[in-house]
This record gives sequence, structure tokens and C-alpha cells, in this order.
Amino acid sequence: MIKKLKNLYLQEQFNPRFIGLFINPFYFARKGLYRGISELIVQLDGRVLDIGCGHKPYAHLSHAREYIGLELDTPTNRIHKKADYFYDGAHMPFANQNFDNLISNQVFEHVFNPNDFLKEANRVLKMDGKFLITVPFVWDEHEQPYDYARYSSFGLEYLLCENGFEIMEHRKSNNGLEVIFQLINAYLFKITLTKKIYVNLGITLILMAPINLLGLLLAKILPRNDDLYLDNIVLAKKIKDV
Repeated sequence: MIKKLKNLYLQEQFNPRFIGLFINPFYFARKGLYRGISELIVQLDGRVLDIGCGHKPYAHLSHAREYIGLELDTPTNRIHKKADYFYDGAHMPFANQNFDNLISNQVFEHVFNPNDFLKEANRVLKMDGKFLITVPFVWDEHEQPYDYARYSSFGLEYLLCENGFEIMEHRKSNNGLEVIFQLINAYLFKITLTKKIYVNLGITLILMAPINLLGLLLAKILPRNDDLYLDNIVLAKKIKDV
């Protein structure tokens, strides 16, 4: 029973549904990412590399023949992440054009040298292979001190094109009033977080769930704004070696 509850809790963190409104302080951010990724990841088949894979929360959505996770080589990552390979953050341990498609979710903002990262991604990807990448635009500093940048749609497109990619589709996740309510909950989460999971759940239920519900209602009524949004969700294609 406890294991089932833990699995449900983890599932609601990345794919929040009705229950997620009440137990996930990042309901809007995770909901938007899951929706965008689930609609685009089906185009990734063959041999797929997940760069910065974490717990591989989206692997089950892909049509990959082989889904391979890559993470930074740290003691923490080796214990807690579901990676198949580890690397030093500079050179990916794969041959040129080794993968049919790539995915990288909420990793790029933690990369200090973005051009080097994209050149490596280009190197291991086959020609005409697809690269699904998500990157925050509006968000607080997180995973400090390894939080280096925020990217507008224009900045992200420029960097991808400079490194051999062509934009196929670019979505702006959470471009309605829910962006404001998500930031309020992110603020509340940071100032109320404890080391006790049940206390955190109680705080979320009392303080943040009402904000989720109000944000959900107002976001359906008021217009969208493409200039203010949480995340970039981009599907690009490799068109040249760099």
C-alpha cells in the first residue's frame, strides 16, 4: 500500500492530474511540460539519448527502440539517477552520429558553456535526427549554484541554429495567467520547505492547492500572452555537422 502511494506521488510530480492540483506545488509547470513533451516525443524513435535523464520520467512516452540515459558523473547521480552512462559534462562517451534522436529536459539552463553542449549534441546525433529540448524562460534560481541562464525563444533559436540545428516546432508552455500563480507557489514552496515530506504535503494542501485551483480557473477565462511564459519546448532537426 505504501509503495503504491509513493508511486502515485511520484507520478503526480511529473504528470499531475486531478490529484496533482492538491499535492503538487509545481502543478502548472509540470503539467505544461508533460503535455508538450508527450505530444512531440512520439516523433523520437530508433536509438534515443536522454541527456540529463534524471529518473527518465518521459521514457515511456517515446517510440524508441533503445532509450539511453546520460548523466553527469557525480556520487549523488550514481546513487539516485537512472542513467545508463555517466560523463564529465564536456565530452559525451559516444561515437559520432551514434543516435537517431535526442531529448534534454530542463537541463540547458544548468550548462555553463551552451555552445560546447550543443556541439556535442550535434556530434552524437545522426544527420536529420531530431532534438527535443525544454528550457525555462521564467523561473526562480534552482539547483544552486549550478543555475546559469534563462533563455528567450529568440536566444534559444539563435544558439540551436548556430550549432547545426533547424527549428521544427517551438511551443511556449504556460503562457496564460497560470504563470503568475505558479510563481506564487514556487515562492511559497521555497519559504515553507521542511525536511519532513508529510509536513510539506500538508503545507501544499493548505497553502498551494487553493492557488492551483484559482489559477486554473482564471487561466481558462483570461487571454494568453506569448511574451510571458514558463518554458520553451522545442523540437529541432540536425541539418549540418559543426
